[in-house]
Amino acid sequence: AWFAESGGGLVQPGGSGRLSCTSSQVIFSRTTTGWYRQVPGKERELIAHITGDDRPHSADSVKGRFVISKDNAKNTVYLQMNMLDSNDTATYYCNYFGDLPRYLHNWGQGTLITVSS
Repeated sequence: AWFAESGGGLVQPGGSGRLSCTSSQVIFSRTTTGWYRQVPGKERELIAHITGDDRPHSADSVKGRFVISKDNAKNTVYLQMNMLDSNDTATYYCNYFGDLPRYLHNWGQGTLITVSS
């Protein structure tokens, strides 16, 4: 796997969390990187991406609640998640940006976020 995600866990509704994505193969300052999530029985979906020159974009489902950022010195991409609700329960992954995640490869293990009281 080219990507490693961390930061998952159990979060209460309305709570926050921050995920991290690192890679020993990809230099994030030179590419566009995306955060994706997947729930069982559904396709992986792109929820946010950030360009190499730090232009962030978010899907409508998380806009205003999730913020993608990166630290080039640490070669790490972050996903700050706020106002979490049960619909955000999923396994979260990072990878190169792609509109059709099914065609991407080298996925990491992902990190599970469970939103529950």
